[in-house]
Amino acid sequence: MMTETRRRSQAHFDWPLLAVVYLMSFFGILCITMATYDVDVSANVPLLNKILNSRSGMWQSIFLLVSPVVIFVIMAIPTDLFRARARLAYYAVLALLVVTLIAGEVSNGLKGWMKSNILGRSIQPSEFAKLSILLMLARYLSRFEKPMGRFKEFMHVMLIVGLPSLVVLAQGETGTVIVIVFMFMVMIYFAGVDIRIIMGIAAVGVVGIGVIVGYALMSETTDYRILRLLAFMDPQKYEQSGGYQIIKSQTCIGAGQLTGVGTFLEGSWTTLGYVPESSTDSIFSVVGESFGFVGCMAVLAAYFFIVIRMIYLARFTQDKFGRLVIIGVMAMLFFHVFQNIAMSMGIMPITGIPLPFLSYGGSNFITNIAAIALVLNITRGRSAATLGTVQSPGFTG
Repeated sequence: MMTETRRRSQAHFDWPLLAVVYLMSFFGILCITMATYDVDVSANVPLLNKILNSRSGMWQSIFLLVSPVVIFVIMAIPTDLFRARARLAYYAVLALLVVTLIAGEVSNGLKGWMKSNILGRSIQPSEFAKLSILLMLARYLSRFEKPMGRFKEFMHVMLIVGLPSLVVLAQGETGTVIVIVFMFMVMIYFAGVDIRIIMGIAAVGVVGIGVIVGYALMSETTDYRILRLLAFMDPQKYEQSGGYQIIKSQTCIGAGQLTGVGTFLEGSWTTLGYVPESSTDSIFSVVGESFGFVGCMAVLAAYFFIVIRMIYLARFTQDKFGRLVIIGVMAMLFFHVFQNIAMSMGIMPITGIPLPFLSYGGSNFITNIAAIALVLNITRGRSAATLGTVQSPGFTG
């Protein structure tokens, strides 16, 4: 048994994880192109021409071509340097978030984008905030056998999460804050934080959600976030406002039935632009209509593999910092997948959370690739020389 555990803990470059991520990324370009290409211009041309005709498809292809450089750079940095410079990265991103809040661009009612003169495109710093918080949390939590045991430690961890989350919330990025909170809760559990502290934090969160729901039910507010919550509870009542995207997405997914209507079918809901934000937040509706139930299950299977693979890698990673980074990446991607697909099907409120590796967006895609590269960096640099019993509560037994 010890020999088998030692074998699984050996340093290696995890090709299976990277292969599935890139398979999903190529599939994402196909789905984005279907959602955004001009039917009148490139209806009967090869796929490459369709991608070039679609501005979003073309840019997503560029992001994909750049991604190996991101992986190479991250892989070239020792894991200990990420640990040592986590605080610097955290404060740099926090400063960028504040600058964005003050002088950023407004898009769809959100002030979360910063124009980059170097790249010629806008970047979304809140995406980078997830990784900076993850690294900072892993660095701090890995220093203690029982983190957050004292009030000072508790407040320190809460500030690490709270400061950037408040700025992101002020920008209007509610979905990103929810991702950060979920990632935080999973990380503190696997870090060995007392379950009573975790339950206390969860209870406060539930009360907060209850207050928000109560306010939503009693008020006549026009805040889009409240309208989305109300629309989730009764989509038909808010069909022309907060429920519009939910209803359209459900219709599009249902149209695919078992095997889908096929790709680039003229007159399909996808090509007609029936679903709002079909290349970003609602990309799963494209999968549902074009590839049907079978295609949806294949996508879910790929995500399941990514999540389970990272749990497996974390289980056999000795270094607590590295283990927590992998767990944090897993939690971040898992919640993105769960929330995006659930909101597309109408079983969760709309939050504007993209689907990893499938949705269009440079900041999100590069952040996710960087997160995967961090996991690859840790597994390649880990050592089984001092193999012992993993102390994280989720890996005992």
